[in-house]
Amino acid sequence: MVLVKTPAGQEALKDRHGSLSSRQRSAFILFDGKRTTGEILAATAAMGITQDDVQAMIAQGLLAPVGGQMAAAVVGSVAASASLASATLAEAPATDLGTVASPVEGSGRSPMERYQAAYPIATELTAALGLRGFRLNLAVEGAGSFEDLAALAPKIREAVGDAKFERLDKALFD
Repeated sequence: MVLVKTPAGQEALKDRHGSLSSRQRSAFILFDGKRTTGEILAATAAMGITQDDVQAMIAQGLLAPVGGQMAAAVVGSVAASASLASATLAEAPATDLGTVASPVEGSGRSPMERYQAAYPIATELTAALGLRGFRLNLAVEGAGSFEDLAALAPKIREAVGDAKFERLDKALFD
């Protein structure tokens, strides 16, 4: 997932807001709307930055995904003007879930509940692929939302087969 600083995040960085620890601040600077979360986590692993740190920054409203409506508003409001906004949004791939069920169909679980149930299964399935699934495993580990995992679902199904994918399918879409 590619994340970009929100206006609140820009302000927190500028004002040295207390909600960011020094190590989080170092990682926060790297979120430029071009690097994936996985790349940034790999670059900051020695500092101890984890997915939980990234999730905390998202929850605080300091980071937002590129490519959605929220990201368009964030990028549009950044002082870098329309050229930066169009370049960043052009790079962001559109998530087309095709005929995938909406997150509220089925059992009525929220997207966050579905993500929390599906993420461990997806990492287990892709980790079991070994080196041939390394990139897919990195993509799953970088997925920070239901939408990200749902977008990776067809690739995971193709890699592991329908029988093994059934558990993940139920966790995501049941």
